[in-house]
Amino acid sequence: MCMIGETYSYKNIWRIAYPIIIGNLAQDLLTVVDTAFVGQLGEIPLAAAAIGSIFYLAIVMLGWGFALGVQILIARKLGEGNLKDIQKIVNHSFLVLLLLTSSIFIALHFYSHQLFGSMLQSADVTRESLKFLDIRIYGIFAAFMNMNFRAFYIGIAKTKIISITTVIMALVNFVLDYFLIFGKGPFPNMGIEGAALASVIAEFVALFIFIYYTGQNAESKKLIGVGKPSFEVPLFKTIFRISTPTMLQHFVSFSAWFIFFLFVEKMGETPLAISNIIRSIYLLILVPIFGFASATNTLVSYSIGKGESTWMVPIIKKALGLSFVFIGVLASITLLFSTEILHLYTSDDIIIEKALPALYVILAASFTLAFGIILFQAVAGTGRTNISLVIEIVVICFYLSGVYALTHFGNTRIEVVWLLEFLYGLGLGITSILYLKAVPIKIFKGTKNQ
Repeated sequence: MCMIGETYSYKNIWRIAYPIIIGNLAQDLLTVVDTAFVGQLGEIPLAAAAIGSIFYLAIVMLGWGFALGVQILIARKLGEGNLKDIQKIVNHSFLVLLLLTSSIFIALHFYSHQLFGSMLQSADVTRESLKFLDIRIYGIFAAFMNMNFRAFYIGIAKTKIISITTVIMALVNFVLDYFLIFGKGPFPNMGIEGAALASVIAEFVALFIFIYYTGQNAESKKLIGVGKPSFEVPLFKTIFRISTPTMLQHFVSFSAWFIFFLFVEKMGETPLAISNIIRSIYLLILVPIFGFASATNTLVSYSIGKGESTWMVPIIKKALGLSFVFIGVLASITLLFSTEILHLYTSDDIIIEKALPALYVILAASFTLAFGIILFQAVAGTGRTNISLVIEIVVICFYLSGVYALTHFGNTRIEVVWLLEFLYGLGLGITSILYLKAVPIKIFKGTKNQ
């Protein structure tokens, strides 16, 4: 990091955020490409891919939530200048994630069929979802390790490698989707299972790149270390104290999307297929938000480690300004070419016509989500991850209550259900502001050794 003023400047926020944005863009393009290819197989595979992929993402968010806690600790130690502890934190987190991944895989392998059979109404959607998930779950081993590498590189503000790995991952997935879904060349016609296998292979390719780069880069190799594994109970307790709430928070957040799709499935296969398309586009629109939110989290944590927590408010304001600019540009482009974009996912004119109002809703809602997520990540960056978990749970409860009411009572149009994204974004932002106002920033001084 540079001088104090420059550290929290627009330029430095962008320097940290842009590789994450590029990386997230490539990551989300993986989902977009899967959705676009599967959409050519018909309405049922498109609907099933929504359920299978959201369930997988909810599980993977356990790993990302844990890694976010690790990222907060790494950024804090970097601010303190304590590089030795960074090495210990990273090595301990890899061990924990390996144990967590193995446990999750075993549970899903034995119980996912019973779970889906009891939750879904459509037998066709259930069958196709399980065909997708049975292959997709093998990717969690690579996904969890990749997230820990990303947390490490974001935490030390060296994020270019994230762009490289995820761009390559997206390209590998695109090529394999084409060959495996439709059976081109010597490859079998695997349909929705081909989409799952392509994503799994792409995630392992990204993992190998992370491992190779880290082994070749002198600074990264020094910080991570390859020495004799150690087990320190106090450090494990610290990691779990910070990471468990963020792990649960991310799981709750993406589980809410999974429950959202379960509720929408009760409305029929067409609303579910439409929602999968809308989700795919929504994720792309939100890419800058998650990049600037990660930068906010890192810089807030770093500023606390340096004893410069009064910079928190300027960091938040600058990140919000940058997010609104990027969202405005992306939303305008999407609005101008809305029909053409929807045609990338399906050739069904009825689905396209019914999807347009929902698309307009999420373009507007993306501004409120930017407001909510950046403020929310500022709270998480203070290290008060238990507070961020409480905020998430409270907002999610209101959000899902609204979704349930709209999908189970009356003949609700799908775009009306998507209007609740405004409630989610505003809820996160307002509750985060209330917390930050209630707890003066000055209390965060002197927390360097937490």
